[in-house]
Amino acid sequence: MTQRAAGSNAVELTGELSARGEPYVLATVVWRRSPSSGQVGSKAVITADGRSRGWLGGACAEPAVVAEARRALAEGTPRLMLLGTPDELAGEHRAGVVTVPIACQSEGALEVYVEPVVPAPHLVVIGRSPAAEALAGMGEALGWRTQLVAAEETMGSDFDAAGVADRSFVVIATQGHFDEAALERALGSDAAYVGLVASARRAESVKGYLRDRGVDQAQLDRIHAPAGLDLGHVRPEEIAVAILAELVQLKAKGLAGGVKGAAISAGHEAVDPVCGMTVRVSDAGHRVVHDGVTYYFCSAGCRAAFEKDPASFLSVPGG
Repeated sequence: MTQRAAGSNAVELTGELSARGEPYVLATVVWRRSPSSGQVGSKAVITADGRSRGWLGGACAEPAVVAEARRALAEGTPRLMLLGTPDELAGEHRAGVVTVPIACQSEGALEVYVEPVVPAPHLVVIGRSPAAEALAGMGEALGWRTQLVAAEETMGSDFDAAGVADRSFVVIATQGHFDEAALERALGSDAAYVGLVASARRAESVKGYLRDRGVDQAQLDRIHAPAGLDLGHVRPEEIAVAILAELVQLKAKGLAGGVKGAAISAGHEAVDPVCGMTVRVSDAGHRVVHDGVTYYFCSAGCRAAFEKDPASFLSVPGG
């Protein structure tokens, strides 16, 4: 269900999401034409799963903004949306403006600025070795949220306090002091990346120990070992460079530490056959089954128009 709240509450939510390291989109109405229910300055926060909190406008505008917000978040680029009647948009050709036809009976219009906010990557380094300290320092220099878990005695509680999530990078660089315990803790999290600084031989030994401890193969396969790009035999500081290079590479490819991998699933969206708007299936309040096929609509008006004359909105094969 879509949650609605005052615009001020939506802004407060951005602070909570940022503190948790979760990406989101801030959508703001920057222009309106009456009788649109959205007001200039109205805001909504849309998360990666397509849920919205705040208020932008009525049932016609909101699904379109949510769909475009998810695309913006996946691509990491902001955009300006113009939502209006098909006739109004026919002559609209401004560069960089995404036009979305809506079939609202009010015939209002909105411009909405859609801004994705992707928190800095989260890096947790475990160990007190020179490589661990160098990696933590480099992560901070890049502006990443970086935490160094150095003490073996408090490793468990310190790791839990780090708030490792599904976009976090975890690198174990204890140099053999408590690799096994640190890996068990890391594999128990949702971390996008778990790396071990060790030789290939040492890494296999550690995996064998964990296997004997009951850790299943799927979890063991998550371990990147040796961590980092293969630069040969190098100094601890250079090991840190190699690891950071691998993490940057994974982030750039959208394989970890970001949101590009969270592509929009077309199977969860449908196109309103009346107005052409994208409708999120799970939230669609208006649907009709016609000849065994379920059609989804943005509003009661579109549903009623379809029910009155379905054939006029459906393509005819061979026609």
